[in-house]
Amino acid sequence: MEHDDLASLRAEFKVRGWDRKPTTRMVGELGFHLVVAAAGLLLFLGAEHIALRVLGFLVLTAGTTGVSTNTHTSSHGGTSDKRWVNDVLTYFGYPFFVQMSATYWRHAHLVVHHPAPNVMGVDDDADFAPFFASTDREIAASHGWFRQFIRVQWIFFPLIVWVNVFLRQRAGWAYLIGVLRDPTRRRAAHYWDLAALCMHWVAFGIIPAFFFPLSHVIEFNLLRIAVLGYPIFCVLAPGHYPAAARVVAKGDWPKDNVLLQTANTANFRTGPYGRLLCSGLEYQIEHHLFPGFSPAYYPEMSVEVRAFCKRRGYAYHSLGWGEAIWKTCATLYQPKIIANDLEAVRWKPPIAVALPVPAASVAPVPAAD
Repeated sequence: MEHDDLASLRAEFKVRGWDRKPTTRMVGELGFHLVVAAAGLLLFLGAEHIALRVLGFLVLTAGTTGVSTNTHTSSHGGTSDKRWVNDVLTYFGYPFFVQMSATYWRHAHLVVHHPAPNVMGVDDDADFAPFFASTDREIAASHGWFRQFIRVQWIFFPLIVWVNVFLRQRAGWAYLIGVLRDPTRRRAAHYWDLAALCMHWVAFGIIPAFFFPLSHVIEFNLLRIAVLGYPIFCVLAPGHYPAAARVVAKGDWPKDNVLLQTANTANFRTGPYGRLLCSGLEYQIEHHLFPGFSPAYYPEMSVEVRAFCKRRGYAYHSLGWGEAIWKTCATLYQPKIIANDLEAVRWKPPIAVALPVPAASVAPVPAAD
């Protein structure tokens, strides 16, 4: 039944034209983020005052974040009806611009994460392991010094977020090298991926080294990726880590895809620039139910999806952006409880209880004549 309901909603969205790909708009937004990144880089290189250089670096980081989130849309095929356009933009935004393997991203995000968000033992993005414990079972399994560290982990967590993108880069290289070594798995896409990764070092390492000391080039690139870890965390984490986004143990429980996607994800609200910066990632529920649709339509779709969830008894959590980030970090202080099966995370509306009316408040009934 849930598949029929979702199919009906999808058909309605197609009638409204929300399945169309606004390629010009999405490429234009990508161009805007690139201009912002370039402006920040020029300010960083040209300014002499330290405050202006810091400002330039922050502007560069904002532009790079926008490129990354816009590329997420392309990786889902949401930028253009032409597959090659989506592929080129994905290779540009991930392996070339931020040194993260595109084929790894497609496997980890599209193949693994989307079908099973926050399913422990399946979705590798479901928690902060092995560095931190964010669920009750991780705490129960901890021992030794790590059990002691868990008590104060919430203090140290902000100090380690900078490794976020580095870990994804490392995982991407490990995945790609493993595939390229296996003749049964490697495809042309993996070689294109490798070429784009190598071109990153040409554009961001070798060429700049002709104009600046090599040590400065290396330091700049390390700092660029380290600082990028914070905004990427602030964009990606609020959709799945707050307590409102539940976690479920891996098992043979009956599959209800709509329940899985709505119970284990959460939306967060942003302002105009936040919407541009996030490229639809603030609408995680809509994105998980309709991953191939362009984020350009998510604000309109969200009205219908919220009503659909209310009619069908599915959860629809929407938090403020700051609230969502705060509640994400709060899971390091108050870890989430892993549910044994999917039915345990089904949203249940509060039951209204009829309270007895005090006798003194009941008007006396006149005696019959």
